[in-house]
Amino acid sequence: MDQHANPSPGFRRNPGKVITVEPFKGRVVVFANGAIIASSAKAKIVTEPPHRFSFCIPFEDIDFRKLKKTALSTLCPYKGDASYWDVLPAGGAGKDAMWAYEQPFDEMAGICDHGAFYPDRVTIDAAPR
Repeated sequence: MDQHANPSPGFRRNPGKVITVEPFKGRVVVFANGAIIASSAKAKIVTEPPHRFSFCIPFEDIDFRKLKKTALSTLCPYKGDASYWDVLPAGGAGKDAMWAYEQPFDEMAGICDHGAFYPDRVTIDAAPR
């Protein structure tokens, strides 16, 4: 067995759980107070019922100069530990507005180094091709 394996305890306990990660065919742009925070034609859609879907944008398409990493961390038993960033142009509404799984569990490796944004804290414009 791979000594670096990091399987999800959530999927082991609940093998019927389904989380899908699919490419978004189009462009996703994230704004805050008129500033572009992220723009990507390589975003992914993550669907995890009953939660609302989220767009995951590759780190390379996110302007980290407009973000500040915070101390907040949460654990998802399916995805792993989430790190959070403040979206600075959004002011108070931007507190912990972006999250990412920098070392997700094996089953969710497709979202490694992708950031997602809370749609009630920033503006997300998704234009399908």
